[in-house]
Amino acid sequence: MISPAPSAADHASPNSPKLRIAVFNRTFSSTGGGAERYSIALVEQLAARYEIHVFAQEIGHEWPGVTYHRVSMPLRKPRWVNQLWFATATWWATRCGFDAVHSHENTWHGNVQTVHVLPVKHNLFNGRSGWRYALRCLSVATSPRLLIYLGLEHLRYAARSGRQVVVTSESLKTIMAASYPDCRAMLSVITPGITLPTLPITLLQKSAARAGLGLPAAGRCLLFVGNDYRKKGLPAALKALASLPADVFLAVVGNTAAIAGFRDQVAALGLTQRVFFLGSLQDVGPAYVAADALVHPTLEDTFAMVVLEAMAHGLPVAVSGPCYCGISGLLTHGMNAMVLDDPRDAAHLGQVLGRMLDESALGAQLRQGAVDFARHYQWVDIALQQEALYLSSASAGQLTVPR
Repeated sequence: MISPAPSAADHASPNSPKLRIAVFNRTFSSTGGGAERYSIALVEQLAARYEIHVFAQEIGHEWPGVTYHRVSMPLRKPRWVNQLWFATATWWATRCGFDAVHSHENTWHGNVQTVHVLPVKHNLFNGRSGWRYALRCLSVATSPRLLIYLGLEHLRYAARSGRQVVVTSESLKTIMAASYPDCRAMLSVITPGITLPTLPITLLQKSAARAGLGLPAAGRCLLFVGNDYRKKGLPAALKALASLPADVFLAVVGNTAAIAGFRDQVAALGLTQRVFFLGSLQDVGPAYVAADALVHPTLEDTFAMVVLEAMAHGLPVAVSGPCYCGISGLLTHGMNAMVLDDPRDAAHLGQVLGRMLDESALGAQLRQGAVDFARHYQWVDIALQQEALYLSSASAGQLTVPR
């Protein structure tokens, strides 16, 4: 089912002890999305100081000093069955032998739990009362899928000595506290981070990046990054593109399985020659280098790591407001980003993108503001916050191996 967990006999020597950390991600690959890149970056930052073991069903990563354990996947679908399988398999493999278990998944075990998405409970019941609440309770009671997700989530956020629940934004912290009041004392905010690239990006670098990605050498490039195209706002981005001059084109990075569903919309808008689907990229860096701006009219993002990454590369960004996107609560409209009140308003989005591309003073302000903002969110500093939680959890008596 899964490669065996380390034993106490394998522990580091008392003269140079290292905490043994188990990390859970069903997909441990940078192509998986922002949550996966978040987990990978922390592992890379902490691998030199800790003995880290990654447990995943899909592994597309190698790093010195990290041990990888592939969890089997008897059934990919239905997803709720695979989620329960993964939770059970990882619990069995890490029930002893580790100082800290760090889960980025909906599992009942793990003394450090990092939350990347809205709670299932919130999505199901928030804003419902009376008969609407009763009907939702009935639908949950008759759905094994929802019962499993809610059951795992309830156990995941149950109060426990030494447990730490990490969220990626203040907005998500508020929702978590409302959904699971018992976990309020365990909540901490650790945002995603970035590794600052070498700036400024030269015209030669931009040309090389575009050539490598198969993008036009001339023209102005908008970038869209996201695996769930619909949730991340691609329909609005396409409509906005149609209102912009013909020299503006859009590069779309994300899940290749979603491309077919959008080709008809691209054709209907007359954008076949202006939209380039690049699929999933192991390294999104060249796409940021190739672009002139990022468009992220997301309908739901607890943080939006892609926005921070784009800002680190000095790109002006158009991003949904705090009601839709966690990072926007930290941004200042017109200074380091263009913040959208309604990401579904394609006409307004087109106007905003036109200003970003055409108004040189605004573009310069956004580029400088973006880099200044990103400097405060570097992985080397973010990792220290995560490290403090590991040590706090261990000191609270959660050690599973005698020291």
